[in-house]
Amino acid sequence: MKKLLCLFLLVPITFFGADNKTPSTIKEVTVYLNGAQITRTSNFMLNQGTTELKFTGLSSKIDENSIQISGLQSVSILSIDYGINYLDKFMVTPEAAELQDKVKQLSEKIQRLKNRISGLQEEELLITKNRQVSATTENLDLEKLKQISTYYRERITQIRNEIFTINKKINSTNTTIRDLNLQVKELTKGPKIAQGELVVKFDAPIDINLNLVLTYVVSDAGWVPIYDIKSKNTASNLQLKYKANVYQNTGNEWKNVKINLSTGNPIKQTTKPVINTKYLNFTNGYTYQPKTIKKNKYYYNPSVKKVTGLVTDATGLPLPGCNVLIKGTNIGTQTDFDGNYTIETLRGQKLQFSYIGMETVETPIYASIINTTLEESSEALEEVVVTSYSSSLQGKVAGVTIRGASSIPNHKPELPLYIVDGVPIEDFIEGDIDANDIQSLEKLNGSSATAVYGSRASNGVIVITTKKSTLQDEITNTTFAIKKPYSIKSDGDIIAIEINTFNLEATYEYLAIPVLNENVFLTASFKNWEQYNLLPGEANIYFKGGFAGKTVIDPYKTTKEMVVSLGVDAGITVIRKQDRNFKSKTLLGNNRIVNRAYDLEIKNNKNTKVSIKLIDRIPLSENKEIKVSEIETYNATYNDKKGLLTWKIDLNSKETQKERFSYQVKYPKHKYISL
Repeated sequence: MKKLLCLFLLVPITFFGADNKTPSTIKEVTVYLNGAQITRTSNFMLNQGTTELKFTGLSSKIDENSIQISGLQSVSILSIDYGINYLDKFMVTPEAAELQDKVKQLSEKIQRLKNRISGLQEEELLITKNRQVSATTENLDLEKLKQISTYYRERITQIRNEIFTINKKINSTNTTIRDLNLQVKELTKGPKIAQGELVVKFDAPIDINLNLVLTYVVSDAGWVPIYDIKSKNTASNLQLKYKANVYQNTGNEWKNVKINLSTGNPIKQTTKPVINTKYLNFTNGYTYQPKTIKKNKYYYNPSVKKVTGLVTDATGLPLPGCNVLIKGTNIGTQTDFDGNYTIETLRGQKLQFSYIGMETVETPIYASIINTTLEESSEALEEVVVTSYSSSLQGKVAGVTIRGASSIPNHKPELPLYIVDGVPIEDFIEGDIDANDIQSLEKLNGSSATAVYGSRASNGVIVITTKKSTLQDEITNTTFAIKKPYSIKSDGDIIAIEINTFNLEATYEYLAIPVLNENVFLTASFKNWEQYNLLPGEANIYFKGGFAGKTVIDPYKTTKEMVVSLGVDAGITVIRKQDRNFKSKTLLGNNRIVNRAYDLEIKNNKNTKVSIKLIDRIPLSENKEIKVSEIETYNATYNDKKGLLTWKIDLNSKETQKERFSYQVKYPKHKYISL
């Protein structure tokens, strides 16, 4: 009975250890777009009275305010204290700990082998001594002496052979231990990972067995949506595979746990805004004008290493020379002549787009394709100073209004001198030359301009060289409970988890918008996409069994119908040209009249019939002094609210079709507009 009592008293000490370290296991993880909620379980016996236990091996990235403990039954919590331990030796990776256990087992095996050798050596020593005693104390005949000698010889040979074999096993095991120790060293050569510790003081009215559930939120984890879009041909349905790229670097491995994926974000500030009365009064200078906080739609994707994209203005035209910067670093680039950019994103989590006269835009690096539209700044620029440099601008500085003399009625603004193919052009207006006809553009200022073109160049010179020939390109808050358990290491690597696969009825159509892009795109559209709880993310496109490229699915920019691009079809060409004979620029009283006409040519070089949606536009006026009239849309459907022209065209194989539209713009002759 006394032995049993002693054993009972030793149980709590053996279980909790010297510091009352209480083991716990991760059972479930809810991964948010930014952060994760960890659910741990722990089973232990709690004695009556006050007991302080320490839950060790937790993440060091816990939001202390998020800690919750349930399953207490009649037990009360007197205090909770969360801290970080930087010193404990147990802070090794699970892989290293497993190898260390193997080293320990092999070391014990070696010790047993050495014990076996010691026993054999004792036996050999005993045989040797016994042989000497027998030789001196006994009178042995020859036959008996032979028998004893044979026994001694055979047994000693067996002993030494066995010792030899055991030593070989020891050497081999030592080699294995050495290799394992090298591997452990490799796994632990980095800095030790700090571990979180939670010290809880319990008050139990009786002895009780607790099945405790511990939950908390950690940072440095999350998931990013990614899609696979597959189509066999334009007559088949569209397969949309919805997946999640899950990552975590919390310091704890999630081993064989239940995974939930949530579209929520517990890390984000959720304090509601408070609105008060705004009073107007006179001020003596600049006053701060706060901007509305915009909805956060996108989340950082750590798997993205390089981003490409297109930057446009509000009309859809590309912005060359736009600055693209990785926020928080000095890594940046500029968009090219067509508004395209590429940037390596090995550092930082946000891209910043800035352009003079435009509102600066910041967006998380959420995909490898990020297209951005910049709006004109609400704060008018009072003065613009342009220095001398070579430029690839497409005939304009978007969003910049040069103010000063032009704001004075009936005063002609001081404009730069335009040189087109070596010839000075008086009263040149942006738009007189189609942007597609410009081969190169250079801006000259200061002495470099006046030295060549004289005093007329005092306001700068813009030198335009036009193309001499044309080239025709012949050549697209919901939670998902995952059924299968997953193991995700704390190393930041990406684990792809499939959420679901949808089979969608799709409508296929070719799309051409030559005012923005002369390529023809094959698109697939589908409705009722809201039911799938899609989030912004990049998609891999597979068409006719092959990889066709990448696109971005963005539900925030989608209305009734979602349209995805399946790639560029080189078998269809479209050309947009400004009618030179139709263009005229005349003066009528105090007004300037400009006429514009455009011809569109679409050719089907494929061996099959195709249906094409062709889109163009007519500018709309936002100023009563600018009149747009004499609109001729011919065969197009015209949306006068948006100024968009749409043609639905069916083309047989090798067939060509031409379309046309025109309009007239009238505005004060001493003012300038961009056409």
